[in-house]
Amino acid sequence: MTDSPRTGPPRLVDVAEVAGVSMKTVSNVINGVDKASAATRARVLSAIDEVGYQPNLSARNLARGRAGGIALVVPSLELPYFASLAGQVIEAAETRGWMVLIHQTGGDPAKERAALEGNVARRIDGLIVSSQTTGPEELAARTDTTPLVMLGNRAFDPGTPHVDIDNLEAGRMAVRHLVAGGCRRLAMIGASDLQAPAPRTQGYLEGLAEHGLPVRPELLRGITGNTGDEGERVVEELLRSDTDPPDGIVAITDWVAQGVLRAVQRHGLRVPDDVAVIGFDDIPYARTFYPSLTSIAPDRHQVAAQAVSLLDRLVSRAPLGADDVQVHAPLRLVVRESTRPTASPSG
Repeated sequence: MTDSPRTGPPRLVDVAEVAGVSMKTVSNVINGVDKASAATRARVLSAIDEVGYQPNLSARNLARGRAGGIALVVPSLELPYFASLAGQVIEAAETRGWMVLIHQTGGDPAKERAALEGNVARRIDGLIVSSQTTGPEELAARTDTTPLVMLGNRAFDPGTPHVDIDNLEAGRMAVRHLVAGGCRRLAMIGASDLQAPAPRTQGYLEGLAEHGLPVRPELLRGITGNTGDEGERVVEELLRSDTDPPDGIVAITDWVAQGVLRAVQRHGLRVPDDVAVIGFDDIPYARTFYPSLTSIAPDRHQVAAQAVSLLDRLVSRAPLGADDVQVHAPLRLVVRESTRPTASPSG
């Protein structure tokens, strides 16, 4: 008499049999416990695919004392950078058995503070927050103990885990590229207060100094929001003023740069022949602008992966070293049609 085929969903023991390892090893691989060799891990993952095993994430999180979800707090998913980043965070969180609750604040300080205090729709294991208003004072006043990782180019308390790109270097890179293409009168649209410049503005200023170019306050223009409309409005004002027009423009984000391009071309100026334009963030639309936009590109995959990894360590109460708290993800220059050809790398 032969055994009848087993019915029902694949089990952990089935994965172990196919992979030729113990159930404990399979469990370690599924739960991300770094005890298996790379070869063993690859064999287990291949066996999981072969038998079609689906880990019970609810049971797994319950066994680990976790809620099984985290919250990602962003200003708005209408902004392409945050929409793209959210997708990357969801993918990184899934590898740890987390679902992601996305909370939009619209940049409202009260909504940001509420999120920091744990006022979200369900129980969560941790928070990843990209803030437009939160600073060291708000973080110091925080009473909620939910593990927290901050994103973005704001300055936070040195002890708060924070993932971003090196925005100082990003600003310098933008200036270097424009200067390499022959620009000498560089405007910055979305510049912050020169008395306390934000990192990208400070990088722009350092880039000018690096090339012996003067700071021209009339070419530094602030904006009231991260929108193409604001970029267009501010450049319109600049080009209608008595100020000599710039031959290069650094836009604080790609979304602002879209409006910059529109205003420049409406004034009969050619991009990049008369005015070269560079942005930041390398949003998905940047390659479809006309002309396509040169941009300083953050590695969003790494931003998300580092943030989720840091949060996982906080939730697990693993100790963080000094180098783990402030993490810079890689960035690169992506050269397209809106700037003059140089020897810079292209994408």
